[in-house]
Amino acid sequence: MNSIKKILINRPLLYWLTAFGLGLNVWGQSSSFTATDLQSYLQRAQAANPQLKAFEARYDAGMRRIPQASSLPDPMFQVTHFVESVQTRTGPQENTFMLSQRIPWFGKLSSKETMASAEAEALWYAYQNQQLMLARLVSISYYEYAFTGQEIELTRENLNLLEELEPIVEEKVKAGGDLNALLRLKVELGKMTDKLESLKQGRLAQSAKLSELLALPAETILPWPNWEAPAIESLNGYTLSQAIETNNPELEMLKRKIASADARREIARLERSPDFTLGLNYIQVGAPLVNPTTPGAGNDPWSLFVAINLPIWGEKNSAGRDEALASKRAIENEYESRLNSLRAELSVGLAQLDNANRRLKLYGEELLGLARQAVEISQSSYQGGRTGILEVIDSERSLLELQLLHRRAATDAWQQRITIQSLANQPILETFNPTQSHE
Repeated sequence: MNSIKKILINRPLLYWLTAFGLGLNVWGQSSSFTATDLQSYLQRAQAANPQLKAFEARYDAGMRRIPQASSLPDPMFQVTHFVESVQTRTGPQENTFMLSQRIPWFGKLSSKETMASAEAEALWYAYQNQQLMLARLVSISYYEYAFTGQEIELTRENLNLLEELEPIVEEKVKAGGDLNALLRLKVELGKMTDKLESLKQGRLAQSAKLSELLALPAETILPWPNWEAPAIESLNGYTLSQAIETNNPELEMLKRKIASADARREIARLERSPDFTLGLNYIQVGAPLVNPTTPGAGNDPWSLFVAINLPIWGEKNSAGRDEALASKRAIENEYESRLNSLRAELSVGLAQLDNANRRLKLYGEELLGLARQAVEISQSSYQGGRTGILEVIDSERSLLELQLLHRRAATDAWQQRITIQSLANQPILETFNPTQSHE
């Protein structure tokens, strides 16, 4: 029980990832949700997600098993009534009352309590891991939804620019210019309009999935997130690898399962030792009609007794010990496998973060400026008759692609950082500071 209390007092950083001095805001079940920041999304998910509440309830159930495991078995009270009284020297026996209490061998109850405590701790860390996975999923979905918003905005801007060119091209055609230029422009306008409508439909699907995580009605249309590109910086892989081994709740859960398996082995070993039963017998004697003058006639006799069970089935006890040992080995191997998997995920995440940072710098600091200049030059050249509409369309398309690639890199950078921080169970919202967009 002390270890459980310690865990409750010293909750890891994950529990505070949505608070940071503000406290956990417990949202109601209202369908109205107008927040645009990630912290509000995380607060809502932590407070309302039903799957997370299920894990919390499992932990509460595990805590209730601890006092059950550490308690003595219920005492037995037995009443025997003689339909035909047994006539004795002191009178007829009418009823017998027996009270007994079974007392397990020394160490059995404490081992069962240790096992139950370890299992409750494992459920606690399973609950924390679910918190972490939920925060990670909400955050990644948040930035994916934010990217869709940026994609719609940039596509609409590009469409508006092309629409502004349409009357210019029409005037050129009326003045005897090439009709093919107008046809190409209208085709591009149609394609851009179709893309915009498809993105709007995609928003509905993304909003529905996010609403599910936030326990909101499926028809809720969430507002666009308010976000910026992150600062370009790398994370310390060695420090994060150490943090995974010490902080990751899934690994902590497996450690508690190993401790539970150890307690099971001890319980199986103690099954070779007998349990004691202490009891009291009380016999109710009726009126002595046969020998009323006998000394003690009519008195109710009572007695104390001690009994032990005989654990003579050695094969059964040996099988129980072997089972507990095999279970421990299985969990130990599972722990090693999961640790290796988490380290591999960290390596992948760091590599993808470096790649996202590289792309963020390339597009934001180098290529976007050049693409804007190309658009301005091509528009001026077309109006001056020095180039065709195809060059204008290509430059507009190139700028849109680069803008989207830059926002995709920013989205990937946020998502990889979130993934990395969740592996190490570190706060999602305070690790890095966003900067203004590089666009």
